[in-house]
Amino acid sequence: MNRKTLVLPALAGLLAPLLAACGTGGDDRAIVVGTTDQFVATEEAPAPLDPAYAYDTGAWNILRQTVQTLVHVPRGGGDPVPEAAESCAFTDTASESYRCVLRSGLTFADGTPVTAEDVKYSVDRVRKIKSDNGAAALLSTVDTVETKGDREVVFHLNAPDATFPYKLSTPVAGILSKDKYAADKLREGFQVDGSGPYTLKTERDGDQATRFVFSRNPRYKGDITPRNEQVELRAYADAGAMGKALESKDIDMMARSLSQEQIRDLTETPTDGIRVSEVPGLEIRYLGFNTKAPAVEEKAVRQAMAAVIDRGALVNRVYGPTAEPLYSLIPSSISGHATPFYEEYGEGDPGRAAGILRKAGVKTPVKITLNYTTDHYGAETAQEFATLKNQLIASELFDVTVKGTAWSEFRPAQRRGDYAVYGLGWFPDYPDPDNYVAPFLDSDNFLGTPYVNETVRDQLIPRSRRQADRTAATPDYHRIQKIVAQDVPVLPLWQGKQYVAARDDINGVEYALNTSSDLLLWELSRGTTA
Repeated sequence: MNRKTLVLPALAGLLAPLLAACGTGGDDRAIVVGTTDQFVATEEAPAPLDPAYAYDTGAWNILRQTVQTLVHVPRGGGDPVPEAAESCAFTDTASESYRCVLRSGLTFADGTPVTAEDVKYSVDRVRKIKSDNGAAALLSTVDTVETKGDREVVFHLNAPDATFPYKLSTPVAGILSKDKYAADKLREGFQVDGSGPYTLKTERDGDQATRFVFSRNPRYKGDITPRNEQVELRAYADAGAMGKALESKDIDMMARSLSQEQIRDLTETPTDGIRVSEVPGLEIRYLGFNTKAPAVEEKAVRQAMAAVIDRGALVNRVYGPTAEPLYSLIPSSISGHATPFYEEYGEGDPGRAAGILRKAGVKTPVKITLNYTTDHYGAETAQEFATLKNQLIASELFDVTVKGTAWSEFRPAQRRGDYAVYGLGWFPDYPDPDNYVAPFLDSDNFLGTPYVNETVRDQLIPRSRRQADRTAATPDYHRIQKIVAQDVPVLPLWQGKQYVAARDDINGVEYALNTSSDLLLWELSRGTTA
């Protein structure tokens, strides 16, 4: 069956110059990478690195180095290729049965053999635990998992799902040992055991992990070829602290996330020995709504906010050239993209917003609180929400309060429905329009939203997944986007670009962060450029 690549021509064009660069290394000193991702184990979320719970980019970036999946997305994007498997394919034309054969001689890092039963155990475990963080939703189309001998596993799906190989490439489908991971309980703390290219040691300060040391796994067998022996990932409180560490040579590279100021300074006035690179990115930011909260339960309130907010002004003020306005959940570089929010509400139109509220009989000013996380998306988030507040207040239609909360508290509160309006970002699990729709609108979705549109959930999403040629699903995605713009359960704001900065003796930097913001640390090496 023909499964076309999901890297669009525009995106492929961006990737082309990156793929031209390569390096050779000869220095086995550990490469040290900085990140502003925070890793906290709290009473409310004690298992941040368990594949059955983890569903944020930072945690996935730990798991991708250590926990093997049957398939993975290759360098540069495209269809998933075998990783722990030697072969994988649909066995029917309806995309309802997916068969994989494991590589011979696979073992976990401790020497225990990896079998098809371990694959089944791992997938069934995620579905059984079904944590409230939303990760299990990626496996919602799995009906049963069958094993045949030690090496063959067959996934029988409850509905056609041409995107299933991409879902198997994510850490939620990571292969685990039943000796290390209980079948019905999350593994607390920061320990990770798998069969991936690296083993892991973690340093922590109280309930926070501050340093991850990845050492090459001598027992690893798979499709990945590590170009280094050891990589350290160090967590910093903010981009400023991370930048100082790069300048002082405490770290070799900083990836997630550089501030706009750092990007501008490094681009306009380069620092000797440091280079900054733009890499393709598919991140989006949006406002989410608890559609049962009294403040925003009336659809007209959400529609009025969509009309008042001026995305262009927001981006120009806060993010400059590192972002662009977004008028749909699906970003412009993904097939199926449309601009229904612009067509429905225009850009920064208080008059249209006033008419919407007046027609619905809503009294103004509407009192709302905008909630955002202070430590998850970068230093500009506070300024972004101050700008949103000012735009809404200037319309004289809203009375707005802004509240910032640390991610470890913010995410559980958002899932509980404590916030009427909240800001979140989305880094795609895989580069397909399905992954910008289902996590927000399907059953057991990432947001835990009370909003349900049966046409989207029961007809359009399932029908779109039947299309092996993903461009054939575009009409369904256009209709979904139009429904979202009319009901406004979420309000897209902008899509971002990605940048990395590294010392000039580090090779593979251009490959080490893919379009989904996955860190591929095995691509890095130290040495002279070829």
